[in-house]
Amino acid sequence: MTPAVAVLTEERILDAAEDVLRRFGPTKATVVDVAKALGVSHGSVYRHFPTKVALRDAVARRWLDRLVEPLDPARDTNGPAAERLLRWLERLAAIKQGLALNDPELFATFSQLTAEAREVVAAHVDHLAAMITEIIADGVRSGEFVVTDPVTAGRAVLHATARFHHPLHAAEWADPAVGSELHEVWQLLVQGLAARP
Repeated sequence: MTPAVAVLTEERILDAAEDVLRRFGPTKATVVDVAKALGVSHGSVYRHFPTKVALRDAVARRWLDRLVEPLDPARDTNGPAAERLLRWLERLAAIKQGLALNDPELFATFSQLTAEAREVVAAHVDHLAAMITEIIADGVRSGEFVVTDPVTAGRAVLHATARFHHPLHAAEWADPAVGSELHEVWQLLVQGLAARP
């Protein structure tokens, strides 16, 4: 009796692709390496992902989706919008900074991968901005914030805090003052969003 062969799914391919990327890095990893890790032909991988770029984009998308999962604003609805915004920004910074500081090689690999996946990154940025927009819109509804366009404000807050979560700034994250600097930027942003007496 022969052992059952596991069905080749997109999830299995993405798992193998992540492992291959960890071992070889994004410059040396190939679809053939992924296929070897799975014990299949590279044609089998191409049936699920028609190009190497499509496979790498899917790996980048899955990685970024995992990062944003704990950031869903619906998970934290307690307290004023300003405090929720601070907690959200701190979570985002902690996730990105934690990855960069705890596993710099893996972080560098995925940063390079996402840098090449422009459409995937654009969707990721849109998703993050939409989450901030949701918090700001809640603040507008409660009278805490006065903003005519929460969507523009959400994107502006994301860009204004890029130093604390964008991979290009990873070299700065070891600075012990980075947490207090995020708090200072948040205070300034909240003053700009806040309702005037």
